[in-house]
Amino acid sequence: TQGTILPAPNFNPIMDAQLLGGALQGINCEKDVLIEILTQRCNSQRLMIAEAYRDMYGRDLTTDLRENLSHHFKEVMVGLMYPPASYDAHELWHALKGVDTEEKCLIDILASRSNMEIFQMKEAYLMQYNTDLQQDIDSETSGHFRDTLMNLAQGTRMEGYADPSTAAQDAMILWEACQQKTGEHKNMLQMILCNRSHQQLWMVFQEFQNISGQDIVDAINECYDGYFQELLVAIVLCIRDKPSYFAYRLYNAIHDFGFHNKTVIRILIARSEIDLMNIRQRYKERYGKSLFHDIKHFASGHYESALLAICAGDTEDY
Repeated sequence: TQGTILPAPNFNPIMDAQLLGGALQGINCEKDVLIEILTQRCNSQRLMIAEAYRDMYGRDLTTDLRENLSHHFKEVMVGLMYPPASYDAHELWHALKGVDTEEKCLIDILASRSNMEIFQMKEAYLMQYNTDLQQDIDSETSGHFRDTLMNLAQGTRMEGYADPSTAAQDAMILWEACQQKTGEHKNMLQMILCNRSHQQLWMVFQEFQNISGQDIVDAINECYDGYFQELLVAIVLCIRDKPSYFAYRLYNAIHDFGFHNKTVIRILIARSEIDLMNIRQRYKERYGKSLFHDIKHFASGHYESALLAICAGDTEDY
């Protein structure tokens, strides 16, 4: 794992639950204590703390966090308390059922998760909201964007399989899809990108370059537009290098939207135990400043402290 949050050594859930209880019950909520504990324990440890907290106080820790905290700081602390699949389900639900559909959130999650992660996320979605994720995607999105999301949400990508003899054939279909742009071609394009294995697509992208003299991302950007185009590009980028994709998304969220809090929070929490170290590394290589530095520059107060604790940083990152 290349995460920034690792299991805490000498972990004692009862002591942590007691400290959190004290921090939440006092007249002034001791936010530093919450940050110190919840950002320095891995997800499974946080769930054990929640169990100990319930035994000790007869109350739900997540509910107490919700009631005692506010704004983005609350989103971070509560977000940390979800198991990964439940957190994905929670984010997808709000992206689909909020006032406006948040297409970029749907893209980030569905373009980047493995078959197993998608399967677990769909189960969590059904349990939490008593509704089917694919049905909600179907009713809340439209066109080829919807078809591609629906395909990804099936979680049926081939795994580990690669066949060099069909790579050129697939590349040719992709190239034609970029030339013709008919409905049928769009379907073929998304079918290949959503169902072929990562290993297979690496070869397909190489063959595409040989046939067209163009990188597949440039071709998609030239030929398509809107969320359909963004989703196709996200799939390609995630297959090539997931940490680079998330570094790019964080940079945009921090700089292009005047700090898009939801995106920053979601990516930091979701990737904190998977590849946030790699994402930080790619961020610094590509943009010259560290992720730590940029968060520090745009966020403030306990919210900033919580994000920085999840991001973690080396002394040269300040």
